[in-house]
Amino acid sequence: MNLDRSTPEGQGRRIARIAMAVIYAIAGVAHLTRPGGFVAITPDWVPAPEMVVALTGMAEIAGAAGLMLPPLRKAAGMGLALYALCVWPANFHHAMSDIPLNGVRLSWWYHGPRLALQPVVIWWALWAGGVTDWPFRSVPADRR
Repeated sequence: MNLDRSTPEGQGRRIARIAMAVIYAIAGVAHLTRPGGFVAITPDWVPAPEMVVALTGMAEIAGAAGLMLPPLRKAAGMGLALYALCVWPANFHHAMSDIPLNGVRLSWWYHGPRLALQPVVIWWALWAGGVTDWPFRSVPADRR
């Protein structure tokens, strides 16, 4: 099902893509300008956490830009989906180690949904990037 028949890709996907690009651009800038919190939640087994945080910030910005450029859209969607998968351990580490950010400990009301919704973020990147149409793909009449 196309979410909006007025455009080939649908207004819903366009809005999802723009929203994801804005969110990742903001997050990327935050990684580069205020890395402390991101470094704090990086698991101990990650080498050179400051450099990894800077690189992830650049990856977020590049992914956000790629989503907005049709020739790079699918690659950006796949890259951001992989990125969301790769940072999931930091989210678990943050939750399980109860790491405070700016002196504030976040409850499971924050961590639970954040961890549970990570697969949705992965799907969102793939869908916004045009990598998948699931679950909105229309089923041909002869297959219903």
